[in-house]
Amino acid sequence: MKNKNEKTLDRARLIPFILAAVIIIIDQVTKSWVVKNIPLYIYTDKAYNVYKSFFNGFINIIHVRNLGVAFSIGYSWPVALRKIVFSVIPLAVIGYIIYLCIKSDEISNFQRWCICAVVGGGIGNIIDRIFRSEGVVDFIDVKWFGWENSPFGIFRMERWPTFNFADAMIVIFGAAFFISLVMMFFKADNNSKKGKEKK
Repeated sequence: MKNKNEKTLDRARLIPFILAAVIIIIDQVTKSWVVKNIPLYIYTDKAYNVYKSFFNGFINIIHVRNLGVAFSIGYSWPVALRKIVFSVIPLAVIGYIIYLCIKSDEISNFQRWCICAVVGGGIGNIIDRIFRSEGVVDFIDVKWFGWENSPFGIFRMERWPTFNFADAMIVIFGAAFFISLVMMFFKADNNSKKGKEKK
């Protein structure tokens, strides 16, 4: 049986999941709007259908679909394999992450918010993979100042691979979580050194 303090702590750890829910809602609302209002992107040599352009083409709003994951990895895989690798397995991982987020005492409150944001973004894209047969809806197209002679293809691109709101949340909060882990490591290392100096 849990005591009153443990129950209060568990409830407090559930609050960051509000952010996950908000991200899922915003992600699905924006994607639904894109599907309804913007024709699917048509690749041609002369022109393409940009719905809205900002900062002289630095950011374009378009409508594309991605059957794979980042950089269209797995795009040509069989449907059943894509469902397992990109939907079932990620859902299991997300379930485990949620469990750790609630139960772990080693995760800071800031890190819980970051994790919940990443979970929200992940679920937003999984919803697409399960319910949108044409793939995940992507619509943010950003100019990438590629280096033409780069030995790596990713750095030769003129534009970054199109992404969506969920992707942005995963990257931003994933990076914030990683930075927080690095800071925790250095803080623990400094405390360890100070403890040795006192001895």
